[in-house]
Amino acid sequence: MEDRTPTTPRELTQNPLKKIWMPYKNGLPEKHISQRKGSYIDIVLCMTNCPTLIVTVGLPARGKTYISKKLTRYLNWIGVPTREFNVGQYRRDFVKIYKSFEFFRPDNEEGLKIRQYVWTFSDLTVLLSYQPYDSYDRVSVQAVCVSGTERRAAVFFVESVCEDPDVIQENIVQVKLCSPDYTNCNTDEAVEDFMQRIKCYENSYETLDEVLDRDLSYIKIIDVGQRYLVNRVLDHIQSRIVYYLMNIHITPRSIYLCRHGESELNVKGRIGGDSGLTARGKQFAKKLGQFIQTQSIVDLKVWTSQMKRTIQTAEALGVPYEQWKALNEIDAGVCEEMMYEEIQEGYPLEFALRDQDKYRYRYPKGESYEDLVQRLEPVIMELERQENVLVICHQAVMRCLLAYFLDKTAEELPYLKCPLHTVLKLTPVAYGCKVESISLNVDAVNTHREKPENVDVTRMSEEALITVPAHH
Repeated sequence: MEDRTPTTPRELTQNPLKKIWMPYKNGLPEKHISQRKGSYIDIVLCMTNCPTLIVTVGLPARGKTYISKKLTRYLNWIGVPTREFNVGQYRRDFVKIYKSFEFFRPDNEEGLKIRQYVWTFSDLTVLLSYQPYDSYDRVSVQAVCVSGTERRAAVFFVESVCEDPDVIQENIVQVKLCSPDYTNCNTDEAVEDFMQRIKCYENSYETLDEVLDRDLSYIKIIDVGQRYLVNRVLDHIQSRIVYYLMNIHITPRSIYLCRHGESELNVKGRIGGDSGLTARGKQFAKKLGQFIQTQSIVDLKVWTSQMKRTIQTAEALGVPYEQWKALNEIDAGVCEEMMYEEIQEGYPLEFALRDQDKYRYRYPKGESYEDLVQRLEPVIMELERQENVLVICHQAVMRCLLAYFLDKTAEELPYLKCPLHTVLKLTPVAYGCKVESISLNVDAVNTHREKPENVDVTRMSEEALITVPAHH
């Protein structure tokens, strides 16, 4: 008979970075363990957030790569580590030299064998043997997002269906002609070859069927988001993917990001707070209005936080604006309105821990950059839905938004440079985002602090403060 003697409660110790309570034993994180017949054994738990393989399918020039790259970027940004595998790249690596669409003809037995070989021994092998960099990874394949270290995976299909010849032609010209397949190739010849390639697939491609594939989990995107068909969404990750894909569009537009004008606390070197603008900050606000007028932007929407300095900046534009609480600056908790020198003096351990992992560190009674990303997800969703938008925000907030559009890692995000009195114009392009930095030539203090070399908790104050920018 098993010993059912109650076990003593596990010791709880607060994680100093995230300020959350975790089971610890002898000063180290304790594993999930169970006692059976007097011995401890590891338990493999079947979590709700199961591994998922997302496969994008569709005829050529229907946006599969575009969807995969955007989805990968989004999942990485919200904290779901994701990788992309491109089947076409495996084929190019194997064949080396592309000759013509003849390779894709259904009656080309050699080409068919090569493509089957590439798929079987490249993608599937990689997916099944891939060891993620932690136990909660996801992987995106051109077709794909795979999560977890297990070889079991729920499959979710994303199909793009488009019959609009103008959209297909635009996709070929903007994206496919830049492919390595058409290096040093005449444009007209390349377009004609790719159109023939599409015809090779049309005879054999089978779209997802509502009746025959009713047991599959999928979303079908029809004519670039004009309509959607969603079937059997099974878990949280799949539902977030569907929500995201139903919000993106390909309409040409620009997103303008800038911080508020210089504030009174900026000048004093104090973080956070809710102070107003300095004289230079008001000058920037006036110049921002002039700049926006010169851009002749159609149907521009202006968003601000609910903090005084962004609202004062927007007021100078003389146009309607919308306030978002989600755009408020990161909450520094007990460190609000303090100088870095004061934080080092009063909370040297906290100051060092933040330098060690700035993205995940949470201020006591405040927020981390990781928290801020979660808070900003609705803003990103709405930015994806909108066309031309000017976002007047704060340094940490702007870093998070910029990291999403530029596909920056969690380690890079907290150190992105977002100077005062500078506008960043983001223009989405095929597989990324074009960035233009426009300085409005109004002097301002520097608020950017680089990561110091010494982040040890035993460091001297001089080492901790070496990268603090000058202030009054």
